[in-house]
Amino acid sequence: MKSVFVTVVGLVLAVWMSAGRWFFGIGGSLTWWYVPAIGLTYAVLLAWVARRMAITERRGRRLGRSVWVTLILSWVCAIGFGFTVPDNVGGELVSIVSHAAGSQFSAEMSIALCNPLGIIAFALAFFALGIAIANGKDPRPEEDELLDAAYGEDGMVPHPLVHEARASQESAQRAPRSE
Repeated sequence: MKSVFVTVVGLVLAVWMSAGRWFFGIGGSLTWWYVPAIGLTYAVLLAWVARRMAITERRGRRLGRSVWVTLILSWVCAIGFGFTVPDNVGGELVSIVSHAAGSQFSAEMSIALCNPLGIIAFALAFFALGIAIANGKDPRPEEDELLDAAYGEDGMVPHPLVHEARASQESAQRAPRSE
């Protein structure tokens, strides 16, 4: 169920990031670039995160809090990106923030903010993917467990001279005594 939620939020935010300006009547020609480059990429990335979360739950492993924190931070940055990303309307670059403020300064500031917000949104989504993959893996065995499996309970590697001494003792015991 959690993975379905993540997928739906990913789709909604992908539409918001790539075409959200159309809801405010300021859609333009750049939307056709944003949809495949930003929207589709973000939707696929979050669908991948959701799939890894489902695999983790299916394996009976626990999803860490860090996956959710990272995803929520990515979503917040994606929302901010949607508000600040510009579109070409009437030969000018206009964002939702600059349209609401109505000044050229706010248009330049929103353009300056949209790039870092988009980069951080994608980076956090990739981090969430990595954390979800790590949560789904079985824990690595400790070094002691590996040594016990390879060399017995004491985990010690037998010394090569010990084998030679045992072999000579065994051959001496087998040899007939002449008394």
